[in-house]
This record gives sequence, C-alpha cells and structure tokens, in this order.
Amino acid sequence: MKNNSAHPTLFLLFNHRLTAVQEADAYITLGVSIIIPSPPAITRLWAEIPPDAEVVAPALAPIREWLVAEATPGDFILIQGDFGASFVMVNAAFRLGLIPVYATTIRQAVEQHLPDGTVEISHIFSHVRFRRYEQG
Repeated sequence: MKNNSAHPTLFLLFNHRLTAVQEADAYITLGVSIIIPSPPAITRLWAEIPPDAEVVAPALAPIREWLVAEATPGDFILIQGDFGASFVMVNAAFRLGLIPVYATTIRQAVEQHLPDGTVEISHIFSHVRFRRYEQG
C-alpha cells in the first residue's frame, strides 16, 4: 500500500533490524512517517545473494517490483548489503525517484587480555547518521 501521507516512507533493504537509535534518527532527520521492512521473501533474497553469480541484477527483479508497487518518488530506501547488489539497487532507486541512504557508524575496538595470554577483540558499532548515496 502506497503512503498517502505528506511525509515520506523509509523502506528497509538490509540484513539487520534497525536499532532504536536508528529508528529515532530516521523519524527525526529524514522526516519519515513510517518505516517499512522488506517482506520475508525479499529479506531472504537480499540475505542470500549468490557469491558465485557472475551478475546479480536479474535476481534482484523481485526487489524492484516490490518498490515499484509500494514506494512513491521521494520516499527513502536504506540499502546496505552485498556491494554489487547494493550498487544495482541504488541505481534502481534513483531511476524510481527514491532517495537511497545508508547508515554510518563509529566502530570502537575493545581488547580483553585473557588469563591464557590471548587477546580477545570485540567491536562495538554506534549509529552516527543516515547518509544519502550520491550520484557521481
């Protein structure tokens, strides 16, 4: 169902769930009125981009069809995932009049020195902002 609100919608095309901080940021800085995750079949397709495929665009047709059916020019779409598939979908989003964005983060490494002399490193990612993809 297309959004008839004066505010845009944010469609999600990535392999994670939005954090509470990201969700709040989307409502405030992007000015969206609703956030729509991809349907289960689209989520599975996006998570399982075949690494051995020579090209990916044909496999992404269901995603483009979903956006044509549901999105309105001026809506946002968060695109993150396989680099090649993201490139294809960012270009498709521009052609559809959508505004493709991605999330930026700060990564902090935390080292823990263990009793056996090994070092365990974990990374903590913190959301910073949504950034628009740019056409070069």
